[in-house]
Amino acid sequence: MLAPERRTRADIISAVAIATLVVVAALVVWARGDATGTESVTAATPASAPPTADQLPAALHELWHAPDSAATRAVISAGAVITGEGGTVTGRDARTGAEIWRYRRDMPLCGLESQFGQVVAVYKDQRGCSQATLLAGENGDRRTARSSYMDPSIRLSVDGTYMLAQGDKRLEMWRSDLVRTLEYGYVDAPVNVKTQPRKDCTLLSAGSSPSRLAVLEKCPEDATNRLTVLNPAPKDNTVPEEYGSHVLNGLGADSPETRVLAVSDSRIVVYLPGGSQSGGESSPPRLGVYDSNGNPIVVHQLSAPLAANASTVRVGSAYLVFTGNSLIALHATTFDPIWTAPGALGTPAVMAGKLLVPVAGGLAALDPANGAEVQRIPIERPGYDGSPISLAVLGGTVLEQRGGDLYALGG
Repeated sequence: MLAPERRTRADIISAVAIATLVVVAALVVWARGDATGTESVTAATPASAPPTADQLPAALHELWHAPDSAATRAVISAGAVITGEGGTVTGRDARTGAEIWRYRRDMPLCGLESQFGQVVAVYKDQRGCSQATLLAGENGDRRTARSSYMDPSIRLSVDGTYMLAQGDKRLEMWRSDLVRTLEYGYVDAPVNVKTQPRKDCTLLSAGSSPSRLAVLEKCPEDATNRLTVLNPAPKDNTVPEEYGSHVLNGLGADSPETRVLAVSDSRIVVYLPGGSQSGGESSPPRLGVYDSNGNPIVVHQLSAPLAANASTVRVGSAYLVFTGNSLIALHATTFDPIWTAPGALGTPAVMAGKLLVPVAGGLAALDPANGAEVQRIPIERPGYDGSPISLAVLGGTVLEQRGGDLYALGG
């Protein structure tokens, strides 16, 4: 019979040391975990969407305002008004501005967007704008999250199916549950580098639709900018599937001001700034329309260059381009310009069947079919700095994002 094993002093010391290491490791994991430094206050009573306005107000005045520097547009979701500032995302009551829910992390916000009644907040850590969180718009419940290498700054946009997160060197497409459907550009996984069609390119601009992703990129081996059209959701999210890739032609095709303005399943619109050569040849700024494979179809001349802060919104089936001082409506199918409204200060929204466009001293209500003004609603904007205004409408409340703040306007 074997003698029973006896614990020695060395055994006890080793056991204590191991237990101490386990506790220290657990504390380190907890301190560095995503839950640490996060505050989530969900709604006691979820927000609900108010009835759609059936008529335009005769006048509007400010109801409240709040800091909102994280988003590039006025954001509403599931009956709540969404603001983002510092590391905090807040769901607010449209009429009072009162907090309905709040989500905060001890990281700065890179961007904020909304689609399908859900809010996507992207935070910056040591890997760039890599921490994305999905929140329920009505109550702030955390639905899911994702993390991946991204650029230090990104631009978020939605197309009704996917969300596009684009940086200067890399972009990703996400489904409504934040699952990645495509990575393009720089990749940090060595095994995936060879799957990318080009490397060392700068991504100038991008836009998407449910079946097309258009990317303007400047590559070292190309004389001018390149337009690449991709599948936003290929079979393998690490292997881009190209429908076409073409180097742009014409004066100004190498300009960093070239950008994607609108993308549908069958057409792509690119802003071409034009330019001149020393020999005297010149070209005006223009809109280039391309097919779903990136082949040129037609070019429309513009009377003036687009401003650096020009942007495009989709309202229903219409695409509307804010040029910096006017609004251009594009045909929903062909992307041909159909009317222009001068004096615009930003992008519009729909209320009671009319397009509300921010203009000096108020809002112009336009007939969406022809751009004719049917009503002018006066608004005071004390301290307005001339920056672009983004509009949204929630029930009878009009929301203006301007100068890093969100303003709620009501009758």
